[in-house]
Amino acid sequence: MTAYAAEHMPARAPLERPAQTFRSVNRTRALRKPGGLVDLLWRWSAFIPTVALTVALCVSLTRYLAQDGVMLVEGFVLSLVALTFVWLAFAVNTACLGLVRVTVDRRRRPVRAEQAPMDVALLIPVYNETTWDVFGNASAMLKELTRHPDANRYTLFILSDTRDPEIAAQEERAFAALRREHPGVHYRRRLENTDKKIGNISDWIENWGAAYTAMVVLDADSLMSGVAIRQLAHALAADPDAGLIQSRPMLIGAQTLFGRVQQFSNSVYGWLVAEGLASWSQHEGNYWGHNAIIRTRAFAESARLPHLRSWRGNKRLILSHDFVEAGMLRRAGWAVRLLPRVDGSYEETPQTLIDYIVRDHRWCHGNMQHLRILAARGFHVISRIHLLQGALSFLMSPAWLAVVLLWSFVGTGSDAPISYFSMSNPLVPLWPEQERDVAWIYMALVYGMLLFPKLIAATLFGLRRSTRRAYGSGTMYVGSIFVELFFSVLYAPIMMVQHTKATLYALLGRPVRWAPQNRGKTGYGWLATLRFHWIETLLGGVLLAGILSGNVPLLILPIAFSLAAAVPLSKLSALSVIAGPRVLRMDTPHTLVEPRIVSAARSERAWMKSILTEPQSIAAE
Repeated sequence: MTAYAAEHMPARAPLERPAQTFRSVNRTRALRKPGGLVDLLWRWSAFIPTVALTVALCVSLTRYLAQDGVMLVEGFVLSLVALTFVWLAFAVNTACLGLVRVTVDRRRRPVRAEQAPMDVALLIPVYNETTWDVFGNASAMLKELTRHPDANRYTLFILSDTRDPEIAAQEERAFAALRREHPGVHYRRRLENTDKKIGNISDWIENWGAAYTAMVVLDADSLMSGVAIRQLAHALAADPDAGLIQSRPMLIGAQTLFGRVQQFSNSVYGWLVAEGLASWSQHEGNYWGHNAIIRTRAFAESARLPHLRSWRGNKRLILSHDFVEAGMLRRAGWAVRLLPRVDGSYEETPQTLIDYIVRDHRWCHGNMQHLRILAARGFHVISRIHLLQGALSFLMSPAWLAVVLLWSFVGTGSDAPISYFSMSNPLVPLWPEQERDVAWIYMALVYGMLLFPKLIAATLFGLRRSTRRAYGSGTMYVGSIFVELFFSVLYAPIMMVQHTKATLYALLGRPVRWAPQNRGKTGYGWLATLRFHWIETLLGGVLLAGILSGNVPLLILPIAFSLAAAVPLSKLSALSVIAGPRVLRMDTPHTLVEPRIVSAARSERAWMKSILTEPQSIAAE
């Protein structure tokens, strides 16, 4: 039994959560409206061209490499090329499908339908977060919902797992202030954070979930307008098959160079990928852990996560729980959908490169666990693809790094033998001169495919005068695109090495520290930054030395430079750009014309901070 500080909660309404396993299936229903021929065409269009392009490339490379039979090392190189290319091809194909989807379906909002009123809970799980930010956001969302009420009834719960006594005391004071403004809000703090966020949400479902038809799960940095919340609620009510509907959160609040790069990329390019993802995922969509609405009973009946067993037999919590919960909902017969056009769904992004990498390290450990769940019984094939994608998003980095190191250190002799590898000494390569041309062509192909989704999205977005004006002007829009592309390419090799490191740690079972995300923008000192990036710096120095000596091909220079300069680039990522040149600010419509909910949240945060920093608090009254 979980211990509580729960005097601010309503009467309990227990909801049973039957145990689930990955070895058996408890299907409770079937979709009323399964996908038809059109849905199959969308799905085939995502996968068939991807496989065809990859097979064509592999056949071409095999014919080129195997003039005298494919050696072991050649086969390894070919496998790496195939793995990296299929990932790129699928990303490009998803972007193309997004373009087609937007062209043929121009509806911006979900269709509203007559519905019975629902009780909807807004859940904000927190763990040692900045108190005035969390409660300020909550106040802003509640005011938005009360400004234009609908038939549904919305109740907000702040579910605390905070361990720090000082922050816990602040939460109590903040809740007292919030409840004076919004009497219907609730707050509960668990005295033991069993199973982390999973346990926090599960505890609420098991003790209060029966009273609510649906729950909107938010993160500590989530912010949703009243319009967005109501859109999700209406979409869930209009689709009796839907067990979960995910919105596409837009990034806000970035003030540093790295944060603005992420925010601009999300604004200009993210929509195309989201549209493509929705086109082929359909009823088998994914869950990103926040800014989504969930049918409470469906989730309770089908998505209670079992623990995994370590190699030594110890229980292990599933860290990246959201992907798995989506798969469990779908195997129970509930649809999981993505609505990429819901307006007013926001979240924040880490402000510095180091904070972004630290968050990715946590995600990596969870995504590697997905490999053990791929064979779970009853999962839909698309749910398995989502799980595999989560793992491959990190496994691609070791593959890319291996390709870079092979190109760099295997050697590029000027002789022109018939075969790359001698049968008498198969581990010592003798690269022909034309291999250099092939390497350049492959590098150009890789960069082209990496940039293609961004370029096509930016071009299509910029064709409309209203869009260019929303980003400041046509000149600022184009300039910001080049700045974003420049820094994205510059930071990519650093992320490649760090993801490789995180992947190796995860596969070796190194524990991950669970801590709240650093949402500040102050950056780190030079020594701390060097300690964090010493591997990249060393590897970059070795590559540069190899280039200068002629032993490493010149095409590795951009990667070598980024790695060698990892420390100053990481320091640069924390540079505040708010007062800098406009092109470095990479403005978006949300920074030039701030949405009402964002302005309201900033005002409510300031109000809450003034209360919590005053000597005499409202809690003392």
